[in-house]
Amino acid sequence: MRDSKRLAAVRKLPCIRCGHPDSQAAHSNSTKHGKGRGIKSSDAFTVPLCHSCHHQFDTFQLGNRTESEAMFEKWLVKVNRMLAMEDREAF
Repeated sequence: MRDSKRLAAVRKLPCIRCGHPDSQAAHSNSTKHGKGRGIKSSDAFTVPLCHSCHHQFDTFQLGNRTESEAMFEKWLVKVNRMLAMEDREAF
């Protein structure tokens, strides 16, 4: 599922790992989120990562697959809370 509004909101946040202000919307690498060979997971499963952290995450330099999935889940919870707070502040 593609969601350009979420991707734009995620890109406005600082890197969830290091705090760098320039971030990219990084998709989950987990099959449970729809990731497949040549297929990105749903945009609902994105977090802000700077270029360096995104590369390290995608190449499993931050941990093995199990560790990466656990790390991503924690990041996702935090990002979803941040986005929900921004939505409430907009009103």
